[in-house]
Amino acid sequence: MSLPDPLLLATRYARPVLVAGLAAGIALPGPAQVLSGWIPEMVVILLFLGALRLSPTDLRALGSGLPRAAWFVLVGQLMLPMTVLAIAFALGAAQSPVTLALVLLACAPPIVSSPNIAAIMRLDVPTAMQLMVLGSVLLPVTVLPVFWFMPALGSAEQILGATLRLVLTILLAGGGALLLRRIAFTDTGPQTLQRIDGLSVLALAIFVIALMASVSDAIATAPATFVFWLVIAFAANFGTQIVMLGLGRDPVSGARAFVAGNRNVSLFFVALPPELTAPLLVFLGCYQLPMLLTPVLLARLYRH
Repeated sequence: MSLPDPLLLATRYARPVLVAGLAAGIALPGPAQVLSGWIPEMVVILLFLGALRLSPTDLRALGSGLPRAAWFVLVGQLMLPMTVLAIAFALGAAQSPVTLALVLLACAPPIVSSPNIAAIMRLDVPTAMQLMVLGSVLLPVTVLPVFWFMPALGSAEQILGATLRLVLTILLAGGGALLLRRIAFTDTGPQTLQRIDGLSVLALAIFVIALMASVSDAIATAPATFVFWLVIAFAANFGTQIVMLGLGRDPVSGARAFVAGNRNVSLFFVALPPELTAPLLVFLGCYQLPMLLTPVLLARLYRH
């Protein structure tokens, strides 16, 4: 009797695997602390695995309804963060850690696992994939104006350097994955895709464990800080999804709402200096909770 394939099992039980990652990260602060030193590298791996799933057919399908999708990305990744920043300037809070967290969140493209979670939630997977890829491709264009007006990011040279690191990360991880897919996976069947999905689920679970190091530390030493960032994370994530769902219902509105609320803010932890991102690690850890619990807590909302 053959043993079950662990990658296929991870795909089948993606939801409990991700929740187990959350629980393990909080319950095991020692291993989580060790893994936390590898957060930038894990971000690159997740980006690579997300791009590895894209077949030539998927890439061709990305051109369908491109103007509307591009407009959605520009509104979500350029106009929204600029609006948040303008409000912060008006309130005199442009250098606040909360402003930095919310602006970076609004700038970020959809999470690389958007198509996988959309499939779990029975949302329109091609739409989630199109917005994830397009958001990542357009990120260097949308993020530069926002970075330019953010005083917390420093001088023009620092801003251009951060943007360049972001571009190189996307090109190397995404381009490398697409090249490998073209060379080594020319005839990919459903089971191979499921294994790639399973590998993505396991990588995301390990990534979540690493992010929980800051959360478990905050729970133990500064519970008020943990609660504060947890409220910010849930309000930003669930609030955006609920607003988007309230704007109208059509066959792809669920996918749009999901990607609007679930952003790959961890991508900026590769590009920005550690001294700037370190205070936001608790927020990044807290943000994983609404992101990974969306299929559980908002399932009924998406069905209506």
